[in-house]
Amino acid sequence: MSRFIMLYALLCYGLFLAVFVWMAAFLLDIEGIRTSPAGMPWPMAAAVDIALISVFGLTHSIMARPAFKRVWTKVIPAAAERATYVLQSSVLLGAIFLFWQPIDVTIWSIEGKLVILVLIIFFTGLGLIVLATFLLDHFEFTGLRQAWDNMRDVPAQRAQFRTPLLYQIVRHPLQLGIVTAIFAVPHMTGDGLLFATVMLTYIYIGLRFEERALLREFGDAYAAYCKSVPMLFPRIPIRSGGAHHTG
Repeated sequence: MSRFIMLYALLCYGLFLAVFVWMAAFLLDIEGIRTSPAGMPWPMAAAVDIALISVFGLTHSIMARPAFKRVWTKVIPAAAERATYVLQSSVLLGAIFLFWQPIDVTIWSIEGKLVILVLIIFFTGLGLIVLATFLLDHFEFTGLRQAWDNMRDVPAQRAQFRTPLLYQIVRHPLQLGIVTAIFAVPHMTGDGLLFATVMLTYIYIGLRFEERALLREFGDAYAAYCKSVPMLFPRIPIRSGGAHHTG
């Protein structure tokens, strides 16, 4: 069984990587992957697109809740829980890309040398997503470590509160990377802006629930962390024109 769980986790991880690349192509609309063909009137297209994101967001949030995990791990092995979470996220995100309905209205179209700057920001966002997972534990985040430890008969490690590098700037750098990538595109269409706006709304709602769970898990340490580090967007340093006191 343990080897089967390891193989299952590897397959889920492979799908996760494929969907991550698909997401980049979708956001940049490479070869019209997002905006063609247009077939629905825009109100119907918007309703379909919002429904797709809502199904993803609702499922994603419910399966992340500790109460659901306690019940769910009575149905499936605990070592496969995170891989299954990654699987459902990848499948439902892929469903968004597959069944997405375009809204053929140009919101902005950046041309010339500015395109390079926008693409640098876009890929910086993707880089933030990847780096944020590795700073804590990429393989735990994707479910591979749980499956590997299970195969070696190593007890599951208890979560520890850590704030490495990016986590000293914002509490959720992964979500910051997502927000950066979904908005930093050279050609933004009506459906692209809809995707970005609804996803941003979902991220804010989802983070509120996640923050409550983290407060319950880590208590005063996380409460103090919340007071000193912003949730999603880094603070802009403001220089005071008054006297500077040291001591």
